[in-house]
Formats: sequence, structure tokens, C-alpha cells
Amino acid sequence: MSGHSHWATIRRKKGAADAKKGAVFTRLAREIALAAREGGGDPGMNVSLELAIERARAQNMPKESIERAIKRGTGDDKSAGELEEITYEGYLGKGVSAVIECVTENRNRTVAEIRHLLSRAGGDLASNGSVSWQFDRKAIYSVKSDGKNFDKVFEAALEAGADDVTEEDGYIEVIGDASTFKSINDALKAANIKPEEASLRMLPKQEVELEKDAALTILRIIDSLEESDDVSNVFHNLKITDEIMEAMEAE
Repeated sequence: MSGHSHWATIRRKKGAADAKKGAVFTRLAREIALAAREGGGDPGMNVSLELAIERARAQNMPKESIERAIKRGTGDDKSAGELEEITYEGYLGKGVSAVIECVTENRNRTVAEIRHLLSRAGGDLASNGSVSWQFDRKAIYSVKSDGKNFDKVFEAALEAGADDVTEEDGYIEVIGDASTFKSINDALKAANIKPEEASLRMLPKQEVELEKDAALTILRIIDSLEESDDVSNVFHNLKITDEIMEAMEAE
């Protein structure tokens, strides 16, 4: 679990950088639509949708675009293509593997683009199951620790079945088995604790450590994948040290 704090820090910095790109609304709309498809269109009953909407509002996404994305996810918008969630597994090179989650209305277009991006960088798509066994699917909650009582979060999360609760860089991170996602959410809500993030993610069982230059090469491949409109998440087993984080931020 020790690598999770680095992952959380990188994700927040990556999100800030992505916000500067023109495709941010496309990514947010897909995130909202997927959350609505999986948990319904009422944000009061769907924590993932509620948080996705809050992230969209923070980026000044128009209200009409948010509502349209919800309708697309619930199937009420018949004019839009039906979204499909697809997961690909692949090799990024230098012993690093990745699980790539996509949301698309055109499966053929998406797989062709993923294959192109990987092969251009010397990687390749992998068969189902050949990579995913290296990861565990976990429920992840992130709570801003300003003014929060760590013991209160710790107690609520552990009683709900969480495996680990840590605090670093101004955030309290809660990790649990994927099956505990709802119970942790309910426990935090009962304790009046509002997370900034709630999601199911793939965390590597073991990480691959590379020299700085090699690691940056792999991170550029990951960036190219994440820049695809159809890609919602790229989970990988590259170990990101403080040195690599600093070099990445300097690029």
C-alpha cells in the first residue's frame, strides 16, 4: 500500500495539468455518463456521480453539458451513441504492464488507437488476464485533512471494512477491497465526512523500479494513452519515486 500516497499526489497534479487541456470537458462528460450508467442519474443516491459532477463544476463545465452527460449515461438521450466500458491489458515496455479502462461508443476505433499508441512506443496489447492478475481492484477514498479528525476517519473506515488509512500531503487516503466500496461510503456519510474522491481502481501488487530516464519514457507513453478521449484510466505497475516525480513535474 505504500505506493498509494505517491499515486494520489500524482493523480491530483495530473488532474490540474489536464484541466489546462481542451479535452477536459470530454473526459468529464464521459466520467459523468459512466457514473450515471452504473449507479443511476440521481447524485443524491450515487456518490460517484455526485463527485464527478463536483469535479465538472470545479472546471466550470456548463450545467447543460452536465445534464446531457447524465442523460446519456442513463439512456434518456437517444440521439447519442450508447457508451460501452471496455478494459484492455498491455505492455508498456521495460517490464511495465498496464490495465487501460476505456469508455467509447465505437469499440473498433478505440482498440485501433490503443494498439497504435502502444506499438509506436514499442509496447503491445496483451490477452485478457495476462496483466490484470498483477493488480488488485480496490475501493479508494480521498478526504481532505484540513480540519478533519484523522481518528474519526480512521475509525469510520476501519469499521466499514477498509484495509488501510493513511495521511500525507494534506489528504487522508482510505483503501479497501472493492466489495467494501458502498459500506465505506455509507460509514463516511454517517460520520459527516465528505470525500473529494471515491472510486474503484487497480493497484499493483508489486511495482517495477526503473532508472529516471527509462521511467520518464514510460510515463510519456502513459500520458499519450491518457490523452485519448476514449481512455478513462490507465493503471500501471511503474514505481514512481520522489526523483521521478520531480523530473516529471519539471517537464
